[in-house]
Amino acid sequence: MSKETLEWLNANTLIGFTDRRGTAWHYRASMQGEETNHYPGPIPVDDVKHRLFDWEALSSPVYVEDPRGGLAQVPGRQAIVRSDNGHVMGIFSDGYEPHPYVEWLINTISRLLDSDLSIGSAGLLKAGAVAWVSVEVPENVVTPEGVEFRPHLFGATSFDGSLATTFKRAVTSIVCDNTMAAGLAERGQQVKIKHSRHSRLRLAEARDALNIVYALADEFSTAVRELCQVEVSRREWNKFLDAHVPRPDERGRSRTMAEHKRDTLTKLWDHDHRVAPWSGTAWGVVQAVNTFTHHEQNVRGAERAERNMLRAVTGAIDDLDQGTLLTLSKILDRPLHAAAA
Repeated sequence: MSKETLEWLNANTLIGFTDRRGTAWHYRASMQGEETNHYPGPIPVDDVKHRLFDWEALSSPVYVEDPRGGLAQVPGRQAIVRSDNGHVMGIFSDGYEPHPYVEWLINTISRLLDSDLSIGSAGLLKAGAVAWVSVEVPENVVTPEGVEFRPHLFGATSFDGSLATTFKRAVTSIVCDNTMAAGLAERGQQVKIKHSRHSRLRLAEARDALNIVYALADEFSTAVRELCQVEVSRREWNKFLDAHVPRPDERGRSRTMAEHKRDTLTKLWDHDHRVAPWSGTAWGVVQAVNTFTHHEQNVRGAERAERNMLRAVTGAIDDLDQGTLLTLSKILDRPLHAAAA
């Protein structure tokens, strides 16, 4: 990862509850400036506002150069720009309605949730065009199988057209800092609001749809327990690899890449502290694939932190975990927690 990206993460993300989760993987003391971006407890709301969201997304007319060297306004189009530095985040039709970060990510979440939940992380990506705020319970949850996690609800939105405003339940695995599907049994419950005029969030409907955070700990713990009880032998693991990462018959780049991925997954399965404690179980299979995707897989067109956050918001992580279990269920010839959904 480039120095510029590390500097951005250290200046434009805030990480809370580090007494429970430890420092973020991107933490560099030399890049912290006058204020650290890590907090031992919850992140104060005012810090999120003044450190990340202390600017506005302004609508500006769009102009093009005409053949005579003048400027002509483009009808029906607007640019969304940062008020503090003029950065153009996106160009849209007049019907696009920006959702200000403070209003939609802080004020709305505070109305959705009870007062005993606090901000656990917040950040900006894509030069400020994407933002998220995550609210969490104060303590980690540890299952009898030794799986430690934090249930949370995050809100995310964008000014570049890449995301509708989204509120979604998710789980963070502490041992590897992975985002995982909330219940593993179905797509994570979420609410999306388009960036259109008169768009609004119906709070009562959102609460019902999200079922907020409290039930999530029990749901995820149940999923972990059931998957840890499903044994996966070495032969079944190898058959899973054949289905999950087929090895092309012909030698070449595709076969080399497949073999590298299979080798990396097996190293995680056998030796890595993020996966090996649960190898030999269906949970270990889920953990291996999820950890590979978060931390080992090559990244194209996006830095890893940005890609991982966008995966969580768009539901790609849900699809990943459920796809893993669907493949494994076929190998074991039995329905698994998510495969029967």
